[in-house]
Amino acid sequence: MNNSLKLLLKILGISLLVIAVIFFVVRYNTKAYSPEDSVSYTKNDLTLEVYYNRPYKKGREIFGNLVAYDSVWRTGANEATIFKTNRDIMVDGSLLAKGEYTLWTVPKKESWEIIFNNKMYPWGIDLDGKVYRDPEFDALIIEVPSNNLQETVEQFTIYFEQANDFVFMALAWDRTSIAVPIKIKETPTIEASSDN
Repeated sequence: MNNSLKLLLKILGISLLVIAVIFFVVRYNTKAYSPEDSVSYTKNDLTLEVYYNRPYKKGREIFGNLVAYDSVWRTGANEATIFKTNRDIMVDGSLLAKGEYTLWTVPKKESWEIIFNNKMYPWGIDLDGKVYRDPEFDALIIEVPSNNLQETVEQFTIYFEQANDFVFMALAWDRTSIAVPIKIKETPTIEASSDN
């Protein structure tokens, strides 16, 4: 092997090593500020799961400033938030088939749009800060009212609560929260008819 080829391979190897180190340092730093978390709800044969990253408030004004009103938000930080259901469910009265979705939101002053998208994305935003979501893959969009909280929620939080026949997926951060009503899709029962 001639010397110029050896030198080229050495430079290429060093370059790949530097890129790998930069990637892991950036990934570690973003996870340190917005750690990964997951939350799940299980009852009978229904399991709901959410995988997301949890940024902190850190004295910032969140909605209407850090997270713009009327713009699609990746619903957390880092990777796009993932929502999974093992059963067909009704989300605010609309059918969402069992499966895995990315979860996007459009915060507004009085309400939020909740978007379940069929496509998985490598990250929540691109290098220009634009969300990766492709609207062509939207499976369901609903709108729910937002609520003002008495106390500040320092770290973005998603959790499930049960109330009567509904499971609510709640999202809370700063002084704002929303609740997405979910109900398992009932399968119709066929009644046996009797001949007279």
